Amino acid sequence: MARGKRVALMSEGHLTHIGEDGRARMVDVGEKAATLRIARARARVRMSPASAAAVSRGEVPKGEVLGVARLAGIQAAKQTSQLIPLAHPLALTFVDVDATVAADEGLVEITSEVRTTGPTGVEMEAMTACAVAALTIYDMVKGLERGVALEEIVLLEKRGGRGDYLREPGGAEGSADSLRVTPPGSLRVALITVSTSKAQAPELDGSGPQLAILAERLGAEVVGREVIPDVKDGIEARLRHWSDDEGCALVLTSGGTGVAPGDLTPEATAAVIDREITGVAEAMRLASRPHTSHWMLSRAISGVRGSTLIVNLPGSPASIEQIAPALLAAIPHAVELIAGRSSPHRPS
Repeated sequence: MARGKRVALMSEGHLTHIGEDGRARMVDVGEKAATLRIARARARVRMSPASAAAVSRGEVPKGEVLGVARLAGIQAAKQTSQLIPLAHPLALTFVDVDATVAADEGLVEITSEVRTTGPTGVEMEAMTACAVAALTIYDMVKGLERGVALEEIVLLEKRGGRGDYLREPGGAEGSADSLRVTPPGSLRVALITVSTSKAQAPELDGSGPQLAILAERLGAEVVGREVIPDVKDGIEARLRHWSDDEGCALVLTSGGTGVAPGDLTPEATAAVIDREITGVAEAMRLASRPHTSHWMLSRAISGVRGSTLIVNLPGSPASIEQIAPALLAAIPHAVELIAGRSSPHRPS
């Protein structure tokens, strides 16, 4: 591949494991925030019904197959970085491997779940766990049958990082099209950039597009996007408009959250909300802390007006990207609760 084409692909977010010189490399994740990452995977092992029945009864000559396979999968997940050349060593906080047998179908199904709090995901750990567990089943059963086949190893779910993914239950097996960003539900959002200078030249607004990326990762429908000056009454009016007149479930603002005299977004937000949610702003400041020594100067707040969640974000596009993972799990859950709908608590 020509160097120019390689660089173009990299700039579009592809081939991140390829350097400008064309050589494979490990991606530098040092600047990424350490957030909760979860992945689940599945493997299927096909054999004769007679062999599957022996596995189910624990009557295989080498011993109890499923227990050994589970342990092999757990051990493999912890060794993934030694097996996959460009995978990062991670401190895993949880690994679980399970196996079930459908003897009549001659099928053993293996599932894994892996968790960590770190700067990169654990998809490879989950899939490696399933792969090695499946190979272990083959090793344990080959004395009964040499025709055992590993039919598939697939990612079922990924949470954390740039986006959440879910393999559709009815999707074609092995099809990349069956993986999609998981929408948290019907979520209408308005995006407001607060900046006097950007209001005079909206084409220079960098934080608005970053808010749009965050909205996309939330599975939200953007119904309004505007750039307005740092005027308290004006900010209040637009927050009321998108909350009361348009009925948005979520309003995200960027800019005007610092300590300069013209930074008035927190005051305007405080004037219109009914209840403040202090934890959201605290989480954003903590997420910013590894990236800037100025994290403590943010005065951003978050709160509820009627049935609308309003969240102040910083004006820096890079800062929005850095704190986004801290918001991805909590915002959809908060929106459901504010709307009076039950929302299951996911493990943390």
